[in-house]
Amino acid sequence: MTTVNVEDFIMSLASVAGAMGGIGAIFHIVSMAMKTAVPLRIAAIISASFLLAAAIFSNSAPASALYSFLLLVHSVRLFQMLQLIKKIRAAATTDLSLNWLRPYMKKRKYRMGDIVFRKDDPAREMFLIDNGRFRVCELDIELQPGMIFGELGLLTSGNNRTQSVECLESGYVMTLPYDEVRALYFENPEFGFFFLRLSSDRLLQGLKRTEAMLVEERRKHRRPSVSITEPLQS
Repeated sequence: MTTVNVEDFIMSLASVAGAMGGIGAIFHIVSMAMKTAVPLRIAAIISASFLLAAAIFSNSAPASALYSFLLLVHSVRLFQMLQLIKKIRAAATTDLSLNWLRPYMKKRKYRMGDIVFRKDDPAREMFLIDNGRFRVCELDIELQPGMIFGELGLLTSGNNRTQSVECLESGYVMTLPYDEVRALYFENPEFGFFFLRLSSDRLLQGLKRTEAMLVEERRKHRRPSVSITEPLQS
C-alpha cells in the first residue's frame, strides 16, 4: 500500500513537472517571436519561472540552477530597460538646458563686437551662454544667458555654420566640442533624445520665422483695393 502511494506521488510530481515544462517551452517560443525588448524579457521571465518549477518538481539540481540564473538575468535586464525608458521619457520632456553639462564644458570670454563665428565657417563646437548678450546676425535674434546655440553645425553635411553670431555685451560662454557631443549622444540616451529635441525645436522655429516672413512679404506686395465713388449730381 505504501509503495503504491509513493509511486502515485512520484507520478503526480512527474505530471506536474511535465506540465510546467510544457508551459515554459511555449513561453520560450513566444519570447523568440517577440520583436521588442520589453515583451521579450517578460515572456522570457515567465518561461524561466515555469521551467524552474519543472526542474524543482523533477528534483534536477543542474536544471534548477540554470533556470534560476536565467530568471535572475532576465529580471535584471527588464529592470534596466524600464529604467532606461523612464530616463528617455524624462529627457524628452525636460527643459532644453545644458546646465547639467557645465562641469564638462570649457569657459570662453567674448567682448562686445566680437564675432563668435560667421556663416559657412567650419563648425567644431556648440555653446551655452553663461552671461552677456549675443545676436544671430542674419535673423536679428538676441540670445540671452542660459540659451544654447551652434548645435546645428553638427547636423549639416559639411559641418559648417548656418548663421553668424556676434557679441552684443561682454560675457562668457561654455563650449562643448562636437566630438564630445557625439560621444554623449551614443553613450547617454538621455542626452541623445535631448539633443534631437533641441535640434528639432530649432529647425521648427526657423521654419515658423520663414513662414512669418513670407506672409509679411505677401502682405506688403498685395495691391490695395481702390474704391471710386462718383460725386452725386444735384
